Amino acid sequence: MAISAKLLGEDEYIVVSTRTHWKALIFPVFLLLVVAAAGGFLAAIVPQGSLQTPARIAIGVVGLLVLLVFGAKPFLNWFFSTYTLTSRRLITRHGILTRTGRDIPLMRINDVSYEHGLIDRLLGCGTLQIESAGERGQVILPDVPHVEHMHLQMSDLLFGGPEGKPGDGILDDEAPPEHQRPRRAQSSGGDAATLFSSEDDDRR
Repeated sequence: MAISAKLLGEDEYIVVSTRTHWKALIFPVFLLLVVAAAGGFLAAIVPQGSLQTPARIAIGVVGLLVLLVFGAKPFLNWFFSTYTLTSRRLITRHGILTRTGRDIPLMRINDVSYEHGLIDRLLGCGTLQIESAGERGQVILPDVPHVEHMHLQMSDLLFGGPEGKPGDGILDDEAPPEHQRPRRAQSSGGDAATLFSSEDDDRR
């Protein structure tokens, strides 16, 4: 499921790697149960005679074709669709025969948010929305499992957690983008601002 270690850069490591949510398998599994039940029922009621065996074979072939056409594709799409968050990039991979992928450097991401409706909250998934500084702008990642955890991990990498330091998406020899630079307190007179507590004021 995770990408090969050969594709990672120096000092780059995988933070989160997951397929899209298993809710994509609900329809294929439901279809499998319906086809199996219907096929077994039809095969059982075929009258005895010389055509019984060919009829049962035909029922099995039709059921198999239905599963391949309507059930296999959603399953394969789920199996080959992955989201990987590393300390440097967000990597997406999709496709069965024709593979498509995109790598988004973390230092190009301006904002990350998520949303999930009632059904997604019950199933434990959601949609991740990413605003990047690239040409494509917004990137939507649907059906992300544990989307809140993914959002938290990305926020820590991007903004450095509660300390406010640049995240791992910034290389040591690179200046962080404007939106990731820590804000410094400025005083109106140009001198360093001095803070006094209420106790200091009383002493004065």
